[in-house]
Amino acid sequence: MIPLLILGLLMQNPGAHGYELLTLMEKRHYKYIVNFTKGSFYYNLQQLEEKGFIEQTHQTHSKNGREIHPYEITSLGIEEFEKLMTKYGTKSEYVNLQFYGALLFADEFDTNKLLELIQSQIDQTEARIALLDEYLANTNESPGKIDYFRRMNENSRSHHLVNLKWFKDLKADIEEV
Repeated sequence: MIPLLILGLLMQNPGAHGYELLTLMEKRHYKYIVNFTKGSFYYNLQQLEEKGFIEQTHQTHSKNGREIHPYEITSLGIEEFEKLMTKYGTKSEYVNLQFYGALLFADEFDTNKLLELIQSQIDQTEARIALLDEYLANTNESPGKIDYFRRMNENSRSHHLVNLKWFKDLKADIEEV
């Protein structure tokens, strides 16, 4: 999915260089959509260029003298973007929380340690909600225009609230036993 994100960001930000695109992905919390590292990002950027989906427009230098390579999406890249939109836009998969796998063996695990694991899930979920709250507090949907990323984050927040309640209820039930 990283190629879709890069191509989509380049459509929104023609002439952006790699570091700008990576910064946008981090700032927008795309890590909640797809797992990526700096290395996997740059690998995918290189692959997109080698396949002719993106191209460097010109080479410039930054204030510190480093080379900057601005990119633009090619017509072949636009076709690939449309293919990837169809591919990922039609997928519907179960959310795979690794915690659920660990929970399958909760009866074989120390109860106090299990409560610590659940508290860790509560803390992580509250942190995600706080990040989403921050984003949502600083953005507004323009009249007459749908902000899909904002709507997606609103939906994600709703899911996290449901998970938070579930984790807290589970913890309370275990503490009662």
